[in-house]
This record gives sequence, structure tokens and C-alpha cells, in this order.
Amino acid sequence: MKLSSLLALVFSGAILAAAPAPFQTRTPPSAPVIKYRVVHVYPHDPQAFTQGLVFLDGYLYEGTGLNGRSTIRKVRLDTGEVLQVQKLESQYFGEGIAVKGDTLYELTWQSEIGFLYDRTTFTRKGTFSYHGEGWGLTHDGQRLIMSDGSAFLRFLDPATQKELSRIEVKDAGLPVGNLNELEYVKGEVLANVWQTQRIARISPKTGRVTGWIDLEGLMTAREYQAADVLNGIAYDAAGDRLFVTGKLWPKLFEIALISN
Repeated sequence: MKLSSLLALVFSGAILAAAPAPFQTRTPPSAPVIKYRVVHVYPHDPQAFTQGLVFLDGYLYEGTGLNGRSTIRKVRLDTGEVLQVQKLESQYFGEGIAVKGDTLYELTWQSEIGFLYDRTTFTRKGTFSYHGEGWGLTHDGQRLIMSDGSAFLRFLDPATQKELSRIEVKDAGLPVGNLNELEYVKGEVLANVWQTQRIARISPKTGRVTGWIDLEGLMTAREYQAADVLNGIAYDAAGDRLFVTGKLWPKLFEIALISN
């Protein structure tokens, strides 16, 4: 480019306008991390490979996994007593559950099939299909929200179970994968991140992680020897109580979040 042409572009503002503003290249800050305190400890079946957890009308509804051991259950919170159980066929590995109205929805891991049950009787009343793996499930009152082990959340129509949209979850501009069990709490999606002791707080509108809940230290090292990963979040909307547990954990914890 000739010098005269370059000067003309500079004075016309073309080069200045083409240059990116400094803020456009900055990496967003990572979401803040908050701690917790234990409010109460409840017994939990140490044989339950917890995949989904819901609190509704004073009871826990739990979905468990592993081929030949997968169930949906109704559980008494205070004692951990299993009041009602429905087993899955051995070819299915049960995953996340959600309860909306009189329907309990359940995902399976790699079979690409979900089940619909009557919430009261646990009678199976239908199936639905999806592509890929099924991990966690919750709802926001309007849509089912599903995780598949990736960094994406899928939004499904509860009536048809068809996918309406999906959003990628990111923190500091980077995808957050291994999203597992889900719970919708006060406008946010809480998600266990598989093989970590953290729960991501996610905006369902943007996919941005707005915060992390660090649950390190919930159980002793000895207790962890016989247990698997943290997985299971339930929220009591009426009592504003948050519960967490894990796969094969002997305890279920009611926790309160501590703001920094």
C-alpha cells in the first residue's frame, strides 16, 4: 500500500474503526466460589447409586443407576426408608429424574430412551427417545432441562419430550463439561460436575456459570473409601432447603450456602 493511500485511510478513520476495542479480547473472569455449612445430616441408602434426586411434598424421589440395580424410589427424608420402589429392566442403566405434575420422567444412560411414570403409583405410562447419552434432568416449571455429559444443556417440551433448544455452559469463556445431576433453584440450574466436589450455578438464559459451590469435606476420607462421586441435588421450595448426596453415600446433607 502506498504511503499516500495509508495516510488517507488513517485520516478517514477506516483503520481505527477496523481495530478491535481492547475489551473485546479480554477473558471473562472466572465465577466466584462459595462455601457451605451443614444444617442437618440424614441417613441415605449406601447401596443407592444416586443418579437423580427430587424433593416434593415432604418426600424424596430418587433415581438410581447401574445395570440390574436401577430403580426409581420414594424415600422418607428423616429415616432414609424406601417407601416405594420400581425396578428397571436389567438392560437399562437409570439416570436423572424429574417430577412435573403427576408425571415422573426418567432418563437412561446409553439406551437413548426415557420413561414416563405415574408419580403416585410408579406405573410406567410411556417412553420417549433422544440422541446421545442421558445424565441429569430437572425442569423450570415450563421446560424439562437435560444434561448429556457434555457442556450443553438441552431444553425439552414436557408434553412431547422433543428438544426445543440447547445452550452451552461456559465459565470464563471456556466450556464446562461433564454436567451431571441437575436441579432448578430460584432461577438457576445447579449442576453436579462429574468427578468433582463442585456444583455449578448456571444461568439458563445465557449458559454462563454465575458461581461455584465447593462441597469439599462433606464426608471423611474413610467414608469416601466405600463411596463414589458427589451426585444428587434436591431443593425443598416450600422450606427453602437444599439437599445433596452422592452415589453410594451413606448420608444425605441439608446445606446452607455461605456468601463470601
